[in-house]
Amino acid sequence: MDRERFQALCREVLTGDRRREGIGTLGEKTLHAVLKAYFAGPADGLEVPVGPFVADVRGPEGVVEIQTGNFRRLREKLPLFLSLGPVTVVYPVPAKKWLVWLEEDGTLTPRRKSPRAAGPWQVLPELYDIRDLLLAPGLRLCVTLLELEEYRLKNGWGNGGKRGSTRQERLPLDLLEEVWVRSPKEWGRLLPRELPREFTAKEFSKLAKLSPKKTYFALGTLRAVGAVVRLGKRGNAYVYERAPATGEKED
Repeated sequence: MDRERFQALCREVLTGDRRREGIGTLGEKTLHAVLKAYFAGPADGLEVPVGPFVADVRGPEGVVEIQTGNFRRLREKLPLFLSLGPVTVVYPVPAKKWLVWLEEDGTLTPRRKSPRAAGPWQVLPELYDIRDLLLAPGLRLCVTLLELEEYRLKNGWGNGGKRGSTRQERLPLDLLEEVWVRSPKEWGRLLPRELPREFTAKEFSKLAKLSPKKTYFALGTLRAVGAVVRLGKRGNAYVYERAPATGEKED
């Protein structure tokens, strides 16, 4: 992890000092642009055509895809990219988020820190759509925990226009941590540290602060990669067990 380089790239993108060759041609957002520049090596190309698709970054070390949502779009890309070499999928998580609201008259509210805590497990529901591809040889995942500012338009239907509001932009400010999954035994790194060896979906949902629907998809992903197994039932609730992560001792 190179925190200083990431911060420098944030400043370059936000001040417009960097020449954006290939940047913005696909309707690219600032967060995507910064992450792409951060993960690109000196010999890598940006927005490189690969068959009928375009890779965010491609070079001697393989392909890097920055995915901020809708992993279903990767279903067709990944098999082709993996047939050519290693693929790293990068997913950003706002571990520290500041909210700025855009009023109807165009003014911006002072930023306020969001009370919602987020961790690397936020990626698990998103991965459900490609769960059958996650153990493919050569596939790596990097979850970046970021500090960022999120700008939202007050065009919703409740709470002063905040419910159902539209997210306009996310501006990265700092890189706090990188969580890598490079092998099947490392998927446990995405679980909350406080999660006990045996747990129910409700207990997981409470710790991860995920909705019941997202919890269902998260556990489906974890079962697909072998990070958890379903043991049986405790009353009406299924009981799951964590598989030991790399470097973790068995009880």
